[in-house]
Amino acid sequence: MNRQAMEWKLDVERLWSAAALDFREAGRLAAEIFTLCAETALRQAAAEALPSLRNAALENADRSTKDEARGRFSVIRDVLCALDAGTFGRRDSAPKPLTEEARYRQLLGLPLGRRLARAEIHRAWKRAVKTAHPDAGGDASEFVALSAAQEALMKER
Repeated sequence: MNRQAMEWKLDVERLWSAAALDFREAGRLAAEIFTLCAETALRQAAAEALPSLRNAALENADRSTKDEARGRFSVIRDVLCALDAGTFGRRDSAPKPLTEEARYRQLLGLPLGRRLARAEIHRAWKRAVKTAHPDAGGDASEFVALSAAQEALMKER
């Protein structure tokens, strides 16, 4: 996280921890973030929060306007915290590929990790092929894949 973003984060935390949120100052900060920030998510959060913060800064702003502005400002705070947070462990690694059985279960909409009865597999197959069958306007290759999944899962039982 660059130095400017760290300063913004400190300013946001200072405003957030105050007894009452200073909407005028929060709007100024959101405008600064919007004009100077290169990070897309933060820039978008600031752009979406800016009108709400400006409306809440008006003297005749009602409670719902202020609540909405507080919520939008919290999005800016969340994005800044996410940018500052490091990744730990293996979060950036690719997920393990699914086994063949798991792919079949997923295709038929069946749960993973428990034993299945033949009737349960058959019901899931019937439910899935109602829309996938070529006579019902579905795709023939999808129907073949569903049938292969049902057949493979039935053989395992």
